[in-house]
Amino acid sequence: MAAGKAFAAAAVIGLMASWMIAHGGARAAELPLDETPNQVIHVAASDLGSRAVSLGISKSVVIDLPRDIKDVLVADPKIANAVVRSARRAYIIGIAVGQTNVFFFDADGKQIAGFDIAVKRDLNGIRAALRQVIPDGDITVEGIGQGVVLSGTVATDAEAQQAYDIAVRLLNDGTSITAATGSKVVNAIVVRGRDQVMLKVTVAEVERDLIKQLGINLAGSLGYGTAVVNFNNTNPFSAFGQSLSGSNITAGFQNINAALQAMEQAGVIHMLAEPNLTAISGETATFVAGGEFPVLNGYSCSSTSSTPGAPVTCQPSITFKNFGVSLNFTPVVLSGGRISLKVMTEVSDLSSNNSLTIPEPGTTATATIPSIRTRRADTTVELPSGGSLAMAGMIQDSTRHNINGFPGLMELPVLGPLFKSNDYINQRTELMVLVTPYIVRAVANKDLSRPDDGFADPSDPAQVLLGRFNRIYGVGGKVEPPPDAYYGKYGFILD
Repeated sequence: MAAGKAFAAAAVIGLMASWMIAHGGARAAELPLDETPNQVIHVAASDLGSRAVSLGISKSVVIDLPRDIKDVLVADPKIANAVVRSARRAYIIGIAVGQTNVFFFDADGKQIAGFDIAVKRDLNGIRAALRQVIPDGDITVEGIGQGVVLSGTVATDAEAQQAYDIAVRLLNDGTSITAATGSKVVNAIVVRGRDQVMLKVTVAEVERDLIKQLGINLAGSLGYGTAVVNFNNTNPFSAFGQSLSGSNITAGFQNINAALQAMEQAGVIHMLAEPNLTAISGETATFVAGGEFPVLNGYSCSSTSSTPGAPVTCQPSITFKNFGVSLNFTPVVLSGGRISLKVMTEVSDLSSNNSLTIPEPGTTATATIPSIRTRRADTTVELPSGGSLAMAGMIQDSTRHNINGFPGLMELPVLGPLFKSNDYINQRTELMVLVTPYIVRAVANKDLSRPDDGFADPSDPAQVLLGRFNRIYGVGGKVEPPPDAYYGKYGFILD
């Protein structure tokens, strides 16, 4: 009886276990994947906190770690390799150009350190060559993969191209240069603004002319009986070419008339030009203050008809020549603020000396072509900024003295001056050029002033009654003097 009850209990327990297994397995099979129990995944090592290390090919770096090293992981041994020599010291050696990372672990499997390794070409040779060839340049050489990037600033385009050529040559290791080699070098060098030079020039010339003419013109007739001698002595004044308009004293005695011509002329000419020019270092600047005058080259004549005797029409051929004050200069800024300066200045004006007279065809009129008198200075010097150069001593002294008279009679002791004329000309000219170069920078427009700043037209009463050409105006920020106090320059000529 007891055995039967035990068997029945065991059967009931077995049926319940079978039902639970069947239904439990079905429910487990019906659960979706996202309802499975959560599993925590830990990242044992990553490059988030890794240190960047740059290496050259066949170059190494020594690393000391705070804990003992148990394991080392190198992502790409073909790029770099890690060698452990002791428990806390490792050597990382660059093998080929590329990027990889290295991780070090301790005995518990925890990350000790991580390094992001970038193996680049050894660019120290290129850097040393650029510093030697272009000492004034600020050039940075960086390697990216198989290529090289040049950055920084230089003074000229030629230096930028020179840096590029050096990098291509050294990057190719002396072998033949191809287009692929040039494409590995990126030239990002910026050419900084070149220095600008302002040239302040003063051209001054003083000319003094002195002309003296003295002569007596005799005209009349002398006769004895039937013999009559007529004479007419006119002074040519051949040195100057003509008689000056001056005082003439005439006197007559019977049939003889005498005219005394005496004239002295003195003149002073002062020419001044003060041009200011600014040019970039290495470029040429030109200044001209003067004009052009027409020069007659000749006449071009043609007939209006093929009939013999037809009228002929002549047209003059004219070209224009420059005269005045001209200045050409080419500055080159050197190291230390010094300036190599090539200056060419010229002063020219019209002169009646050596003029040419051309007759007009078909008429009795003539055309006179003046000559050009030129003074020129051309030199190359080296000056500091603000230093001055004086080109002086260009002195020209010309004297002409002609005596014209009747042969024999002009040699008489007392009566000789009646039969001769004196023509004396003296011309002295001195030219001086002052040149001062400055290294300049651009300024704001508000810091500049114009000659017409503050100019205002006068009112009608002030113009008519007081003779004023402009209104009285003040300058901003300037303290005006009392109205009853006189200020400023005085005198007849105000400069």
